Amino acid sequence: MSESKILVTGATGDTGKASVKFLREQGHAVRAMVRTHDDRSEALQKQGAEIVLGDLRNFESVRAALEGIQSAYFVFPIEPGILEGTAYFAQAAKEAGVQAIVNMSQASARREAKSHAAQNHWIAERIFDWSGVPIVHVRPTLFSEWVLYWRGFIKAAGILPLPFHTGRVALVAAEDQGRVIANILVAPAEHIGKTYPLVGAKEFTFPEIAEEIGRAIGKPVRYQLTDVPTLAKLAKENGIPLGDFFWQHLSEIAVDFENNVFAGTNDLVQKIGGQPSISLADFIAKHRDQFAD
Repeated sequence: MSESKILVTGATGDTGKASVKFLREQGHAVRAMVRTHDDRSEALQKQGAEIVLGDLRNFESVRAALEGIQSAYFVFPIEPGILEGTAYFAQAAKEAGVQAIVNMSQASARREAKSHAAQNHWIAERIFDWSGVPIVHVRPTLFSEWVLYWRGFIKAAGILPLPFHTGRVALVAAEDQGRVIANILVAPAEHIGKTYPLVGAKEFTFPEIAEEIGRAIGKPVRYQLTDVPTLAKLAKENGIPLGDFFWQHLSEIAVDFENNVFAGTNDLVQKIGGQPSISLADFIAKHRDQFAD
C-alpha cells in the first residue's frame, strides 16, 4: 500500500465517493473528509478510508484535515461560500505542504458568467492559481446524474422537466470523473497547471435524453420544457431541497446551454481516466432500479 495519503473532500458526494473508491482499489491511503457520520461515511470506512469530520467553511478543521496529506481533491456544493472555502483550503494546503490539488470547477465557469455559482467557480480557480499551490482544474459538463436527480418526476408522471431549450450536451458520469480525479491525485506532475473540460462521448438534446431514459427503463419518458420558477415550485412540492442560489444558477446556465457553452465532446475521460466514458444508455441501465415504482 502507498505510504502517501490523499485527502478527498465531499467524500460522500457523487464525485467524492467515486474518487475514494478508485483510490482505494489502487491501494492508496485515503482520508475522507465528511460533514457528519452516517451510513455513507460508514460505507467509505468499510472501504478502508480514514474518516475525518470537517467543514470547508472552518479554517482550523480544513487545516487539520490536510495535515500529512500529499495531494487533495477540493469540491464545493452549489451554494454560497465557495470563495471563503477556497481561500481557507489554499492557505491550509500551503501550510501543510500539499504537493497537488485537484479543484472541481464547472463547464460554465468564466469571468462573464451570469450565474453566481459559475462566476464564483471561475474566481475560485484564480484564488488557487494565486496561492502557488500546484493545482489542476477540472471543468465537467452536466453530470449524467441529472437524470437521477429528477427521477421522481419520471416515476410519477413519465416526464423530465427542465429549463433547457435548444442546445446539446455530452453528459459525464461522476464515476468517470472520479477515475480521472483519482489518477491525477496519484500522479499529478504532468497535469499541474492544466484545466480539463470533462465531457461524455456523445451529445444529446434534452428531448433525446428523455427518449434514452425511456428506452432504458422500458416506459415512455417525455421531455417537458419548464421555466425555472415552475420547476422550483414543483421541486418544493416533491421534497427536493434546493435553495435560491441553485435556482439562480439553473436559470443562467439554461441560457448558457442555449448558447452552446455545454456543447462538445473529447476523449479526456479515456486519456486520463484510463477507460472510455460510460454511455448514457449504460448509465441509466446501471441505475434502473432507481426508476422502479
